[in-house]
Amino acid sequence: MNNLTIQFLPYSELAYLSSYKRVKKLLDLINENKIVIVQGKLAPEEEADLIQETMKEISRSKQNKSRFRGIEITTLNPNLKNLGLFQGLKEKIASGFAGGRDIITIIGPAAIIKDIKKDPSKIELFLRK
Repeated sequence: MNNLTIQFLPYSELAYLSSYKRVKKLLDLINENKIVIVQGKLAPEEEADLIQETMKEISRSKQNKSRFRGIEITTLNPNLKNLGLFQGLKEKIASGFAGGRDIITIIGPAAIIKDIKKDPSKIELFLRK
């Protein structure tokens, strides 16, 4: 791995795609060895589809003797626990209108990402050499 590419996908690039096309777009980027930062969160069924398609891709790569190892995925929600009652309610209402765009999802190839650790204030990506 000589170059590392991190690509940001704004909400507007995924919002109007079907679930199938959204999952396909993400897998295409991951197959290019990119770490993708998505503005927003995948729906639970989209995340399940992404994992299912990843498993198919792993099976195909074993047959073709390629090196696709799978994906690593994590989601980071803003921490609303430390806000007062009124401010927390205001933030939740604003997030609802914005469609959860204050959430970020990080997805990358397991061949590059060794581990993901997160706590309420940060995400740490550990990369393979």
